Amino acid sequence: MLKHGIRGIRAHLATLPPMREQTVEEAREMYDKAQYVFALPEGVEVETDEIGGVPAEVVTPAEHGAGTFLYFHGGGYAIGSPASHRHLVGALAAASRTRAFALDYRRAPEYPFPAAVDDALAGYCGLLDAGIAPGSIVLGGDSAGGGLTVATLIAIRDRGLALPAAAVCISPWTDLTNEAESYRTLAERDPLVFQEDIDRWGAAYLAGTDPRTPLASPLHADLSGLPPLLIQVGSEEVLLDDSRELAERCEAAGVEATLEVWDEMIHVWHWFGEYLDEAESAVRRVGAFVGARLAT
Repeated sequence: MLKHGIRGIRAHLATLPPMREQTVEEAREMYDKAQYVFALPEGVEVETDEIGGVPAEVVTPAEHGAGTFLYFHGGGYAIGSPASHRHLVGALAAASRTRAFALDYRRAPEYPFPAAVDDALAGYCGLLDAGIAPGSIVLGGDSAGGGLTVATLIAIRDRGLALPAAAVCISPWTDLTNEAESYRTLAERDPLVFQEDIDRWGAAYLAGTDPRTPLASPLHADLSGLPPLLIQVGSEEVLLDDSRELAERCEAAGVEATLEVWDEMIHVWHWFGEYLDEAESAVRRVGAFVGARLAT
């Protein structure tokens, strides 16, 4: 497969219609076209099911152990789906040798906060009810799904439930105030996330809720007692500070957090899979982290 490199990816992104000119339905349709562009890794099978009453795609690689990866797709809580992220979840499942559940949580504006958190928690409880040990589960997500990952961990802890073994946050959106300094310093270098768009998605999801509400913006939550986190973020994305501050607040709360800032990378570069060497490398890093945590 021809590798494009990050410059080629940027050139392609420059040809796409601006998100701000699209309706929610148009943006969803464009995002879901990824399922026809990116191939699943060889040997990965996908079937539809539900877990905890929430629809999901079950993604199973040819070789996997007893671990389970519960994954939350990105898309500003408004767009994106298991279909748009099927190739990414397949790659992560194969790299980590886990069976993955890509949760089809409810999206804004039809279902604002806390619908996504409620569904994510229900999905986790569904895994437990199915007899899957919490120590064999890893949570993960990208962008809004990365923030949802942390919010779900908080909800699990606050319910007094056993926590999963670890969690993975890819370019997480953890502060819906959208006031971080990197929104200004990196605005000209980020080809994917624009202030107007992210403010739009945030407003649709919050629907009047205070953006500092902990389960909406976990950067403002008590993070104590959470399991180890791997946080991967690109050096060229406006959400860089969300990841940096998440790692800092985890450390202050006594939570183990591994922060990786990938040079020259953009928002959720993993999504470009086989077209980008760094995407494949980052996915392998996730696989190694998950494998090590499940082994302990």
